[in-house]
Amino acid sequence: MEPWSQVYDPLGSTILSTLVCAIPVIVLLGGLGFLHIKAHIAAVAGLVSALAIAIFVVGMPVDMAGRAALFGGLFGLIGIVWIIINLIFMYRLTLKAGLFKILQDSIGGISNDRRLQLVLIAFCFGAFFEGAAGGGTPVAVTGAILIGLGFSPLAASGLSLIANTAPVAYGGLGTPIIVLNSVTQNTDEYLLTLSAMVGRQLPFFSVIVPFWLVITFCGFRQAMAVWPAILVAGVSFAIPQFLISNFHGPWLVDMLSAMISMVTVAWFLTKWKPSHVMTAADGSAGSLVPFGQAAAAHHGHSREMVIKAWTPWVILTAILALWGIPWVKSHILNIPGITFWKWEIPGLHNLVQRVAPAVAHPHTEKAVLNIGIVSATGTGILIAALIAGKVMGFKAREMGAAWLETIVVMKYSILTIVAMLALGYTTRYSGMDATLGLALANTGWLYPFFGTLIGWIGVALTGTDAASNALFGSQQQITANKLGLSPELMAAANSSGGVMGKMIDAQSIVVASIATNFVGKEGVILRYVFWHSIALAALIGVFVMLQAYVWPFTEMVVAPPAALAPGK
Repeated sequence: MEPWSQVYDPLGSTILSTLVCAIPVIVLLGGLGFLHIKAHIAAVAGLVSALAIAIFVVGMPVDMAGRAALFGGLFGLIGIVWIIINLIFMYRLTLKAGLFKILQDSIGGISNDRRLQLVLIAFCFGAFFEGAAGGGTPVAVTGAILIGLGFSPLAASGLSLIANTAPVAYGGLGTPIIVLNSVTQNTDEYLLTLSAMVGRQLPFFSVIVPFWLVITFCGFRQAMAVWPAILVAGVSFAIPQFLISNFHGPWLVDMLSAMISMVTVAWFLTKWKPSHVMTAADGSAGSLVPFGQAAAAHHGHSREMVIKAWTPWVILTAILALWGIPWVKSHILNIPGITFWKWEIPGLHNLVQRVAPAVAHPHTEKAVLNIGIVSATGTGILIAALIAGKVMGFKAREMGAAWLETIVVMKYSILTIVAMLALGYTTRYSGMDATLGLALANTGWLYPFFGTLIGWIGVALTGTDAASNALFGSQQQITANKLGLSPELMAAANSSGGVMGKMIDAQSIVVASIATNFVGKEGVILRYVFWHSIALAALIGVFVMLQAYVWPFTEMVVAPPAALAPGK
């Protein structure tokens, strides 16, 4: 079968072709952001429009377009849904066991200073849950904890949203980076390249965000009164974030960095104390009390119960750390033909050809689905959840029922993820993403800044960094190649820029309003965080510009593996 070559100007007009090829994205994002259509309906509508345009406008063969959508949907199920189902399953078990409340109390009891509680809960613990589950879970959990500690609904909502930024690019056990890799080179080597590149952008902002968070809460002067603890929180998160992303991979970046940061801050607070403790949850300077006069904080639970509450998450971290070791994955977990297969999608693999001007050298696109029954991250999570469930005292029948309940609860989320990935793969293999990328190349030397904001817009309207990467990751690389920029830099910028859109996406704001009993005030929450989101996104855009053009920042750009270099 002869390869089908992509067509980037099917209507003979750059403007018209670009507008038509943008319709699937407009349908999805417009439905979510402006028409307030339910996510799964908007995603399916976007997929249907993508298939229609791919077939009737771009001229992609019908069966090939269907196979591209099928490929994306299957990747969504195996690569993302399997992870999220098992993570939420474990979370629900801890709720049923009553251990999650103890976990919350143990974190809030480390300090009675509201500023430091905010850092520990919204930033550190929120990052842990972003790494473990994502999908709005960090905002729901931290918002609920802050409400319980006396923070106002608006503060609990808005501050949780602001804190849930720097970890988002690695959220859900590296899912956004995994998706980004799947729509670009889709190899294990390139996954590590993208992980490292994002890990050379976000650590700077991991130091900035906790300061930004506390300043928003109580003002610059009162934030600077506890600057040593804030700095320790940011640095103890940023350094592991850099090291793990560059030398291990994207899977455990948030979870391990958050755990290290929490432990480090807790230890630091045994050695250092603020001169005055902020006792009121409204951030008012009038609530400052000399340290010696403030009542000591204590969560009220025994050491044994606190250890028991943390045990499930320690088990999860240990198993995922083992699952993430390349040697273990390749030599023990992946047994070719028994626990691991590579399925070359028939009728699609090496049958779609990218041509000039989208690429310098024409090449066919691979379409290979990796199926690892045991080595899959979701399988590791399931094993951890079952072990943790046994430790918590659940019977096998109870855990089975809880797992099925999780699927029922998540049914629409599953459909949304599958449809979004199917849409992303359809635009990629049909060449619609290339059409959009070639149009965006007109921003010229300013593209590193505006390309970063594309990721921000994607997350703000889709609700996830993974969905934004699925839609725009390939396009970012195409545009970068067109402009002579590093495609690795711009792919990573899509994910890094997207993290600041997380605080203003409709999904997160709705979750925050529900968790803090602030339903009906979503517009108030949006106004609270909107300018923070724009300012932080612009800062990342400036930083990417520096990495693109200004030494020594240019030395931070990660080169792809030799086997993946252009022309190979």
